Amino acid sequence: MSNQAVEVEILGKLTRVNCPAGQEESLIRAAQDLNSRIEEMSSKTKVTNEVQLLTIAALNVCYELQSRSQDEAQRQHSLTEKMEKLTASLDGILTQVTKTQS
Repeated sequence: MSNQAVEVEILGKLTRVNCPAGQEESLIRAAQDLNSRIEEMSSKTKVTNEVQLLTIAALNVCYELQSRSQDEAQRQHSLTEKMEKLTASLDGILTQVTKTQS
């Protein structure tokens, strides 16, 4: 699959970015999301330095990704524990059924 060049606008500047074919819309939406976050942050914090805005936005996105990853790991751990309890319970029931049938 080849890459496609897509122009995205962030902070009023067009940037050409390569992305896999078929992923152009996702890239455009991601750029729009980033731009919205930066604009919102700029209005809330009064920070105007583009490098600072981009740095803060990148840190926020990384924090969100880490939080979601940790949440997912906790959900996975909880699900694994529940499955282990269910398996143990079923094993116990099967053992009882087998004993009563003997």
